[in-house]
Amino acid sequence: MPRHSSAPRAIGDLLARKTPALSQIDDQAARQAFWRSWLAAHLPDTLGAHLTGAVERDGALTLFVDSSAWAARLRYALRELEPGIQAARAGVVKVAVRVLPRA
Repeated sequence: MPRHSSAPRAIGDLLARKTPALSQIDDQAARQAFWRSWLAAHLPDTLGAHLTGAVERDGALTLFVDSSAWAARLRYALRELEPGIQAARAGVVKVAVRVLPRA
């Protein structure tokens, strides 16, 4: 039977360790914050207000908006922004738009 350490650990100490899973979550959160900031600076305010999320993974940037009408508008606006998106993150080769209503 394996023995566990007898000393209790504070939850803060456990969370402070960089496990692979926590590192992935931290990296994804940083990428989301980067894209929210970048898009806020480059999209019209009316369109940016309908953005509900951004996920960058494996060379693809997926942007989420709250309705299909705003998804169409965002797709149209992205035609002009794609070179800037790729300049901001050279690894992004594909941009997709999906609908994700606010909860």
